[in-house]
Amino acid sequence: MSFSKDTKQELCKAEILTDEQRTALIYGMLLFSRPFSALSITLTTECRHAAMLYSELLSSYEGVIVDVNVNLTRRRGNSRIYTVSIPDRSDCAMLFDKFGHSSRQLSLRINRANIDSDDCIACFLRGVFIACGNVTDPEKDYHLEFVVPHKNLAGDLERIISEVEEINTEPGVINRKGSYIVYIKGSENIADMLTYIGAPMSSLNIMQSKIIKSVRNNVNRKINSETANSNKTALASARQINAIRQIQKHGLFDSLPDELRELAEIRLEYPEYNLRELGDALTPPITRSGVNHRLQRLLLIAEGLLSEK
Repeated sequence: MSFSKDTKQELCKAEILTDEQRTALIYGMLLFSRPFSALSITLTTECRHAAMLYSELLSSYEGVIVDVNVNLTRRRGNSRIYTVSIPDRSDCAMLFDKFGHSSRQLSLRINRANIDSDDCIACFLRGVFIACGNVTDPEKDYHLEFVVPHKNLAGDLERIISEVEEINTEPGVINRKGSYIVYIKGSENIADMLTYIGAPMSSLNIMQSKIIKSVRNNVNRKINSETANSNKTALASARQINAIRQIQKHGLFDSLPDELRELAEIRLEYPEYNLRELGDALTPPITRSGVNHRLQRLLLIAEGLLSEK
């Protein structure tokens, strides 16, 4: 099951406390289904729990009769498509009128008289998400969107979301293949949205995924940094050892100053040591800067020998 379906399943099981909240939830699902008119009302979804909730709410609301059909689609691995419709046009007209809409309207708009409290807005947005929302698996990306059939309806939804203090974000709106997409980006914004509409577990999963990603990225950065440093140390060590071998080859090793000869012996014995480790191994210990200065002197002696050839 996809993360989006899991989220819708959680929302469908969320508690509804009052008749007003129930009405707001029904209104959100109806208004953002396709179509919602005085002649036809239908919801199409891949989520079985969404289809069941939609059917139960409408059946218990004003005695509306609904039809539920299930079809298989090869898209996404032979998933089921649920179509919940109201066959009686008089029921469609009754619901359309009951929520304050008229066939004389040029386009569908949100009737705010149906969502006159914060709790009702939360339930309304829950219904909207169940009807037309999607949220990307947080392992892949942080993206939540509503696929809306009408421009003005998308604009109304954008304004309502932007007014909710608990969400505290400005949604974006784009046109995609004839539909209007109201979307929210960012893990925290999406988590706040899901908590607000009644899906706290999905919200928690998003934040948990973000933490895991952060830890994984930090570990990878540390490993990459350590690998780069190790490679840098290995290259420098190889160059230094080659210089010392040149000095030995010319019979000048024993004539080196004591501090250079001691460092050269330790470098030959411990090629994996970095500057700090080399400094700690000397008697007395010296700083990284001191070690680097002595190594540079050894390199210059070797370069002088090569230039004499």
